[in-house]
Amino acid sequence: MKHEILVSFGRKVQMRRKELKLSQEQLAEEAGLHRTYIGMIERAEKNVTLVNIEKIAKALKISISELFLF
Repeated sequence: MKHEILVSFGRKVQMRRKELKLSQEQLAEEAGLHRTYIGMIERAEKNVTLVNIEKIAKALKISISELFLF
C-alpha cells in the first residue's frame, strides 16, 4: 500500500513538471537526480529525502511548501 503523502507529492511533482513542459529526464537533469528516480517519485514508489525535495523544488521553480499544498 502506498502512503497518501507519497501519492500526493508525486502527483504535485508531475503536475508542475508538465506545466513547465519538462520531461522526466529534463527535470532530473535540472535537479541533479536520475531520470528513473523522478519516475519513481511520481509513481509514489520512493520516500524522498529532504535534500532531494529541495533539489526538485528548485528545479521546478517553486518553494518547498508549494510541493505540499495538496
